[in-house]
This record gives sequence, C-alpha cells and structure tokens, in this order.
Amino acid sequence: MDIKYGGSDSLQVQVTTATHHQHYTEAELKCHSSCSPAGRLSFVWFKNGQRIMTEGTSSYKHYFYPGDSYVCAVEGHEDSHSPPVCVGGQSCNRVTYTQRSICAPKGSSVDISSTYSSSGSITSKLWFSPERSRQWVYQSQPEDLSEDPQYAGRVQVLETEGGRSTLRITELTERDSAQYHFKFTAGSFDWRSSLPGTTLTVTALQVQVTTTTHHQLYTEAELKCHSSCSPAGRLSYVWFKNGQRIMREETSYKDNFYPGDKISCAFKGREDYRSPSVYAPKPFSVSVNSSEIMEGSSVNLTCRSDANPAANYTWYKDGDPDLKPLSEDPHLVLTSVQSSNSGKYYCIAENALGRRTSESISVDVRYPPKLPSVSASGDIVEGSSVNLTCCSDANPAATYTWHKENRTLPVGSAGNHHFTSIRSEDSGIYYCKAENQYAPINSTSVHIDVQYAPRLPSVSVSPSAEIVEGSSVNLTCSSDANPAANYTWYKEDEDSPTASGQIFTITDFRAEHSGNYYCEARNSRGRHNNTLHLALADKRLMKLTAVGIIAVVLLAVVALFLLLWIRKKPEEPEEPEERPDRREQEKPEEQDELQYASIHFSSDPLYSNIRSVQLLRHAEQQEVVEYAAVKFKAPPRGERSSYGFNSSSSKRSCCLPSLYASGTESV
Repeated sequence: MDIKYGGSDSLQVQVTTATHHQHYTEAELKCHSSCSPAGRLSFVWFKNGQRIMTEGTSSYKHYFYPGDSYVCAVEGHEDSHSPPVCVGGQSCNRVTYTQRSICAPKGSSVDISSTYSSSGSITSKLWFSPERSRQWVYQSQPEDLSEDPQYAGRVQVLETEGGRSTLRITELTERDSAQYHFKFTAGSFDWRSSLPGTTLTVTALQVQVTTTTHHQLYTEAELKCHSSCSPAGRLSYVWFKNGQRIMREETSYKDNFYPGDKISCAFKGREDYRSPSVYAPKPFSVSVNSSEIMEGSSVNLTCRSDANPAANYTWYKDGDPDLKPLSEDPHLVLTSVQSSNSGKYYCIAENALGRRTSESISVDVRYPPKLPSVSASGDIVEGSSVNLTCCSDANPAATYTWHKENRTLPVGSAGNHHFTSIRSEDSGIYYCKAENQYAPINSTSVHIDVQYAPRLPSVSVSPSAEIVEGSSVNLTCSSDANPAANYTWYKEDEDSPTASGQIFTITDFRAEHSGNYYCEARNSRGRHNNTLHLALADKRLMKLTAVGIIAVVLLAVVALFLLLWIRKKPEEPEEPEERPDRREQEKPEEQDELQYASIHFSSDPLYSNIRSVQLLRHAEQQEVVEYAAVKFKAPPRGERSSYGFNSSSSKRSCCLPSLYASGTESV
C-alpha cells in the first residue's frame, strides 16, 4: 500500500463560455480554488503539460483545438496543479498521475501509476526520471528506466487496459528518492510535460528518543517514529517491542525500558519494513593494539559497544580517586607511555536509553630497571646481623647481584645479601646490579663501615731505659677501634683518672710516681684496658751495672786482640836444646807487658724501666766484687806448648790467661 499525501482537489479548471467553430473552440477557462480570497493568488496555465505565458490571472481566454489539454496551478505550487481538462472534445492528450507523492520505507517495493490518453495512435511509451538526465546519452532525450544500470533488475513496467501504466521499483534505496514521469509518442505528437510527475521519497525510518529519565534499573523514555515524509500527521505508524507488536498507532510511544529491550516502528500496512531498533548499549569489549607495550611507545585502547542511538564513550583509569575522564571517544590513545601509565582502564558507553560499564583492560608498560636504591638494615656493629637490600623499579621484575669491589657476593631472596655475623673485614664499598631482559644497571656505591669495641690496648713507656728520678716519662696507649677510641689513664688504687689522651707525660718523675698504671680505651661500642709498671731506678745498682758493662767490654776487646795477634804471628820450628844462647840474646823489650782492666762481675742482668720491685730488692742484697786490675803474663817461649800452643798439633786453641787481682774495692 502506497502512502500518499497532498493532492489537487483544491484546484479545478472550469469552462465558463465556449463558442464552437469547425476546427477550434473559442472559450474562457477559469482556475477555481477553494482557498479564499482567490483574488490574492497568482496562477499559471499549462497546455499539453507545457507552461504558457499568461498574466497570472485565474482566467484564460483563447482559441482551443481538439486534442489539447489544460491545467492550472497556483504559482509556486505547481506540484499541486489541477486535473487536465479537454476543451475541444472528450479525447485529448493528457497524463494523470494516480499519486503525486509517495513515501515508502527503505527496502520495500513501490508502484507508481499514471493514466494517459491521446487524440492519435500511441506509438511508444516509457518511464523516466529527470534527476537522471546527466546520465542520459542525449540530455534532451529521456532514457527508459528499464535500461538504466542503477535500476537493473529492480524495475518493471505493468500495462493494463484503459490507458494505465504502472512503474514497479523493488528493494528501494534512499538513492531512489526522485520524481518519476511517464512519456508517450502518438504520431508526430510527443508528450513532454514540464509539470511534476510522481515524487517518491524513500525513507529510513528512525526511532528518536525525545525525553528520558534514568533510574537505577530502567529508563523512562518517550520515543518518536521519525520519517522524512511530510506531513507526518497524515501517516499511521505501528510499534514493536522486543519483536512483539504494541497496540498503539500513534507517532509517539512512552514506556519504561530496561537493558536489553529493543524498540522499532513501521508504517501501518508496511510492517515488514520496520525501522532499526533502538536499545541501550549491549555488553561490549575493550582491546589494546599491542601485546607488548614498551616504555616510550604509543598505545591505542578501543572500546566497542552495540547501541542505538550510537553510544557516547568515556575512558577512565581504575583507581583514580577524581574519576577524571581520560577521553570521550571510542579510542584512548596514550602517546610515549611511561611506567606511571601502567594500570587498568575501563570505558563507559552511554546513550539515551541507558549506560553500561566495560570490563577493565590492563596496560602493562615494560621497561628496563631504573637506578637501584640500596640500603643496609640494622646497626652495623661487629657480630650483628646485617641485611643489604637492593631495589629497582623494573618490568619485568629485575634480578639482582651484589658486588664488593670486583667480587661477586651470594644473593638471597628479593635481591638481599645477608651477613649473619658481620666482621670488621667486611667493611668496604658495595654496589648491586639490577637487570632484566632489556638492560642491566648498577647502583650507586654504598660504604659499609663495621663498628667494633676497642681491642686490647698496647701500652709502652718512653724512654725505655731505667727511670731516673727527676726525668720526664711518656706513657703511650694505642688500640684498634671503630669509631676511634678515647683514652683515659688510671693509677692503681686511685679512684679518679690520672690523665686523658693517648699519651700521658710525667715531667718530673719521683718515687711516689712508681706503681702500676693502666690505660682504658673506650668508644660507643665498648671498652678495654691494659696495665704497665713504673719503678724508679736504684743509683748504686745503676753504678754497679755501669762498671760491669765496662769490664765486659774491655775483656771482650782484650780477647779479640789476643786472638788476632796469635793468628798473625808465624810459627817457628822447634829448635834443639843445645842452642840456649839464642834465648839469652832476647831483649827485655820483647817481653809482653802487663794489661790491666777494671772488671765488674754481677749475676744480675740489665734492668729495664718496667720490672718487679722484688727483683730490684734482690739485686741490692747481692755482694759486688770489683777487681782493680788484671795482668796477662806471657810464658817463656819454651813453655808455650803447656798453654795449648803445641806445634805438632794441627788444631789451634785459645785459652784465656790467668787473672791476677791487684786489689779489691767494696762498692
């Protein structure tokens, strides 16, 4: 069923006066309109479909010949012209379209019909569309639509008796919207009408959402079936919800709509050609354009949802407390992504009938390790447990190795190096290396300084010889410690410290300074001490010691001299006893002189300045004998063999000569 609107019922051509002649008729025509006042309208007249020049009045007086037809129209509204009138007889040349306008839904079929007549015998006829004139081979000569490629297979012309021709077009598209004309030829007469034919409007029906109120579970909305045909008020529509017809035939439809509801409309009588359904966004998907997203690259996230009307999209990042929209487009483009762009993203699709939220999609930005941060846990004290930690931001997660200078250390879980009981030799420079499949990177160095309490102090006295009364004495204390130790000197049996500092100086040493001293080395990690003894030297013992030293030195010198003298003197052959006269010839000067030396014999060793009091007292009680002189007398030459110088022996021996004391002195 075709939908028609408008018409020419408001205009009629009336013949007011007529005078018939043999070959023509003299008459006056009047264009009658039901609109008033008619005097204010301007009219146009057409003869055989062609406009004729008139003064625009509603009357037209002229000579009319058989076969001519006339119509009138209000100027500017030629589409609504009057029906044609034959003035010279009942049979004339004319074409009348059954419907001036037809509105048909897209995809349907339409029949465009016309009635025609001619005063002569019709030799040819066809349907054409003036809008296709640019496609004609000869623009002044219309082409048959049945031969137009645009309509190939979709056009059919139906002829019936009584001068009726119907153009049927199937599978209508919006490009088929146009005017369609019928044309015939009768002998030398060619019907060429400048009047409009039948206007076809192919419409894609649309459901428009006019008002909405959103609720938690549904949306209250008013829908309107929209068509490009006008006036819409003369058209009848039917509605469908989820495929079921609703008993309403109004242009508008108001109801509560839930997610999943689908609503469409159609022309009444053309229910098979419904409008596209409208519905809230359906469940949809989000996607990312790359499976491996490297830092610095671009990422395109796409959100797709089936919805009608088309959905509006908004992108968000999961966990954003401000819910700031990142994009209001189906695509979210992240350029030069950084590690901070990692996370989950989702989009919201919304139209007039509802909204839907997508599932989240993860963006995992890959990048090599950043500069690692290193730290040491706990108090770094000798013997304590210390954990070195290395941490770097990396994706995928980095693996770690610890190094002390150029030595690789074992690594525990999570990139840690653990000292169960750290030692002082563990002090040094450490760094860690973090790496993943993209690149390695070294951390900055960290200095591990192991602290420990002072070791056993080393104590000493200077000068190291016997301490003489009135002399200056330096006591020195030294200990390995970290942090460096502070030193305090104490004297035994005294409560308060004697001195502080590494060196303790006694400038005028006296007897009361003798005794035990100890040094205490202290730092924040502990303390340790060590003791030494100071004693004033005995003057008599010092004198005795000095004399003994001199005697021993002289004795050693004499012994060395005799040994050298014996080695250098050649051995003489043994002479017979008959020559005693040679001995008598020796001069007294050749006899060895007596050698004297003072000798100190003492059983005590040399005393250092650090000794026990008991040793000093024992030394004072010993008797000391000092020999004033020692005489070495050479034996007669004939008696040398009795002292071990036998010429017949191959060995040489040296014995000390007899000692003769010249006197004694008690010291």
